[in-house]
Amino acid sequence: MSQAEPSTAPLAAKGETERVELDRPGQSLARRSAEAKATIPHIYLRADVDMSRAVEVQAAFSAAAAAGEPVPSLADTVLKATALALRDHPRANGSYRDGGLELYSRVNIGFAVQSEGTVVTPAIADADRLSLAGIATETRRLSDQVSSGQITAAALSGATFTVVDLGGFGVRDFDPVIQAGQAATLGTGQVAERVVVRYGAPAAAHVMQISLACDHRILHGAEAARFLAAIRENLEEPDRIA
Repeated sequence: MSQAEPSTAPLAAKGETERVELDRPGQSLARRSAEAKATIPHIYLRADVDMSRAVEVQAAFSAAAAAGEPVPSLADTVLKATALALRDHPRANGSYRDGGLELYSRVNIGFAVQSEGTVVTPAIADADRLSLAGIATETRRLSDQVSSGQITAAALSGATFTVVDLGGFGVRDFDPVIQAGQAATLGTGQVAERVVVRYGAPAAAHVMQISLACDHRILHGAEAARFLAAIRENLEEPDRIA
């Protein structure tokens, strides 16, 4: 945990100053974030996703789930949709290094978990090969390990791509920071009911905005746009990824 110590600095226009020392995870996150923004040329793409069908599928999973069985959430659906899109867009599942590209053979999805004032990103190994129920089981298992302090170093390494979901905090959209050794990071916002136009008439839909931060050295505009479109298509047709 971070420790707060009283400061001996004189009272100024800002009032008394309290210095808070970051713990080691917090220092690591600060260092990695600063290095990423300083060394990786970020570009951002955004898209609105009609999550209406995904909401229906998630509700059906909830109704059919047995007692104690993990129910896939919309966040789990995003992870699976992204994993399948990565399989078809190998440049997004890689990184830039020393003037060349490194493309990874496995699709390991990291997802952000809040932990004692910092953020850790455990990785779901071979996420593209898991069912949606399998993704749900892994996210619960890894999140529980983070909460209990039993997460292993191995589980925190090996991610080839990261998803950051802030929808649960009421955030509509944001620009995520790319993780070191990765080509891109996906940020997802709140799923909210909005008015859209369907067949020329207004209709209600559950809409979510997704934001893709890309390393411009490996993912250029057109390729990044195609990758983001693949994620959107998977989310709007969730039956094919369940």
